[in-house]
Order: sequence, then C-alpha cells, then structure tokens
Amino acid sequence: MKAITWHGKHDMRCETVPDPKIEDGRDAIIKVTSCAICGSDLHFYDGFMPGMESGDIVGHEFMGEVMEVGRDNQKLKVGDRIVVPFTIVCGDCDQCRRGNFSVCERTNPNADTAAKMFGHTTAGLYGYTHLTGGFSGGQAEYVRVPYADVGPIKIPDGLSDDDVLFLGDILPTGWQGAANCDIKPTDTVAIWGAGPVGLFALQSARIMGAKQVVVIDEVPERLAASERMGAITINFQKESTVERLNELTDNKGPDACIDCVGMEAHSGYEIEHLYDRAKQAVMAETDRPHVLREMIYVCRPAGTISVPGVYGGLVDKIPFGAAMNKSLSFKMGQTHVNKWADDLLRRVQEGQFDTSSFITHRGSLEDGPDLYKTFRDKADGCMKVVLRP
Repeated sequence: MKAITWHGKHDMRCETVPDPKIEDGRDAIIKVTSCAICGSDLHFYDGFMPGMESGDIVGHEFMGEVMEVGRDNQKLKVGDRIVVPFTIVCGDCDQCRRGNFSVCERTNPNADTAAKMFGHTTAGLYGYTHLTGGFSGGQAEYVRVPYADVGPIKIPDGLSDDDVLFLGDILPTGWQGAANCDIKPTDTVAIWGAGPVGLFALQSARIMGAKQVVVIDEVPERLAASERMGAITINFQKESTVERLNELTDNKGPDACIDCVGMEAHSGYEIEHLYDRAKQAVMAETDRPHVLREMIYVCRPAGTISVPGVYGGLVDKIPFGAAMNKSLSFKMGQTHVNKWADDLLRRVQEGQFDTSSFITHRGSLEDGPDLYKTFRDKADGCMKVVLRP
C-alpha cells in the first residue's frame, strides 16, 4: 500500500509499505477514505518531536471503511464507516473508566520509555513518535486499528467525510479546550491561534455561552475565518495583544485563555522570539512558550489557562510567580476524544459546527509531502489539508 513516511526534518515521502494485518482479536483493518495533516504533525516535520524513527508512517486524523475485523471484535462489522480517535484506548483501565482516555494505562507498548520522559505513560497515539507507541498512522491507504471494539466512532448514514473527519481529533480538542474553562455567560474567552483547533475552540466557546470570544493570530485568512464565526480578532503583528485584551475587558483581563498554538509559537516581540529560537538551536529548550507567557500575564486573576496545544519537552522563562500570585488555574492535556464523541456527533448532525469551510487544500497521498510544506508555511492561503488515498 501507499503511505506517507517520515525520514527526518522536512523529509516526508509517499512510499510503498507493507499492508497492515490483524494482530489481535480486537483489531480491525480499515480502508482510509479521508485523512488530514494536523498542526501537531508539523512538530515532527520541523524536527522538534523526540522519538521519531526513519520510515514511520504518520498521521492521526483519519477515517474509513472497515475491511476486516478480529475474531473478538463484537462492535464493528465489515462495511461500517468509522472515525478513529487519535488516542488509542482500552476502555477498562482506571483512567479510561474515569474518562481520562488520553492517559489510558494499557495501550502504549513503550510505556517504560514514556515513563522515563514524562514520569508515567500516556495512551498510545497513531503516527506520533515511539514515546506514544510507534503505531502506524492514518496517512495511508489502510490502517490497523487496535482496540477497535472500544475507540472508533461509528458514523450514521447521511453524513459526508467532511462532516465528521475532525471528530477524531481537532473538533473534540477545541471543545475540550473550551470545556476546561467552565465558561460562564459573563466570560471573555481569549484564544491564541486561529488554526482549525482554534476555530473549533471558538465555536465551542460560543456554544457554551461566552459573552465574547477574542482570537489572536497574524494570518489574514485565519483572522477572517474567526470573524465569520463571531470572534473579535487581534493581529498581534499590528497591535499589542495585552493592551487590546485589557481594553476589551475594562482592564480586568480575559476570564479564560486557551493556547491553541503549542510548542512552535511565534512572538510579536523580536528579542523574545530570537531568544527562544537560539535556545532551541542548542537544545537548551525544546518548545517556544511565548503564548504561555503572554496568557499568564494577561489572564484575569483567578482565571483559567487551558492548553490543548501540544508541548513536547522543556520550556524556559515561564512567569510562574505571576501564575501563583494571580491564583490562576491550569487545565491541559491531550484530548479525551471518547469522552466527548457521542455528544459532538449529535451536534454535528444538528449543524451546530462549521466543519469544512476552512479546508483549503485537498490532494492524494502522493501530494502529501509537498502539502506538508505548504501547510507549514501557510502558503497559498493554506489553513487545512485533507487527503483522499
């Protein structure tokens, strides 16, 4: 089969690789009908994500048709259409029973390695480093889905791939980012990053009843999409984010701040950005935490910092004293997709979300390596890439 593979920084290839096979009675094999390039994929594309190995099949946003099921799988049958959450869950460990699916205790075969890095293991993830299991990803013609009697979301008739593809990651990620904030009708919610996750966080915050939502970015297409979805926007290259947020909140600051950028943040302050890039170059810092610093500074005292954006390692110069003295609450983590999936599928069916207007580029797997660069550079107005194998 064809699949997109990683061979080092900025070296993505569409190659012929072995077809997947059933390895356990709970497995399923799916034929991928749609997959996407995620902003999180850019972290290994840019060489910042530890644990990648040459030849790894990448991608964690995908859906398709069930072609084969293991003997112990009673949930799925051949022909079912499913969206596959990017987190692999067993459904039965302590964390899964509590709804903390992204930290499933059983699905990462490299749990010992992950524990050395993080203190404890997290769940296995598709196409995303050997720290999270080294599982083959979904930018491929076929995928083996382990624990397929638990994780996959069965899609009813009448919904297109574009309607539901993002139920596997970025829609519930944006939703969880907003849900972490316990939004009240009087709240101002500020969102850093107007990529697809930020746009879903924006839509989610409005559904949850926020008084006003403010989105911070620098890309005109992203800011325009945010305005269409009802946000006030700030272009951080043209005005001070801190001053504008204080102006919008009577100098009280946002009640909640959501980081939808993560480890490769860009700063409007040249010296700060150069500092972080220099520290990254000598591996004295793995992540650029400008957004975290700014959120801590501007957030209203006793407010909430929500972090759905991915971080991979070490950050520097975090104003933790400000966070402590302002009584800020932090909530963060990879997304507990299965916690939200049924409710969000219903909301998609009811038309509560715009799930496709920001898909700007489409292609085949063969187009994928070039589209990685287009997506990373935000060239040609690129906001989201969907591939159809």
